[in-house]
Amino acid sequence: MGLFSSKNLDSLETLLIDQIEDLYDAEQRIAQALPKMAETAHCGSLKAAFEQHVRETQNHIARLEQVFQILGREPSRHTCYAVKGLIEEGQEVLSATGDECVIDAALIAAAQRTEHYEIAGYGTARTFAQHLGHANVADILQATLDEEGATDKKLTALAEQQVNQGAALAR
Repeated sequence: MGLFSSKNLDSLETLLIDQIEDLYDAEQRIAQALPKMAETAHCGSLKAAFEQHVRETQNHIARLEQVFQILGREPSRHTCYAVKGLIEEGQEVLSATGDECVIDAALIAAAQRTEHYEIAGYGTARTFAQHLGHANVADILQATLDEEGATDKKLTALAEQQVNQGAALAR
């Protein structure tokens, strides 16, 4: 069904759970994709950034499981078609041939699209949790939101300071 899996959005609590399930699936998919991206990256700094984000993503999954527990739910996921599609697009880069710097620039572009989806998702879920009085859940989601934002900034810096310069020289 997509972003909203529940057929009956009867409360903000239902919507919050729906969003957490979406993020849980997204993180599981990202955890599987990131090692392949790290393996494909040519720039050592980019490879290291992807490897670090693999570890962070495992923490994001654990935090979401903590959120489920706080909300009295078993961890559950529904297909996050947005991240599934973003990862499928990113898979094209993994098999691409050409200039190493251009491939790295494409990896960054794919990763940042996914980061931006996560930033939007975590920000929305955090706001729902705040409105529902789940301060502890909001704090947990904010911690992940902060890490996703930091990853996006790190990828931007890598692109602007290293990768894109090399990619611009490709002919």
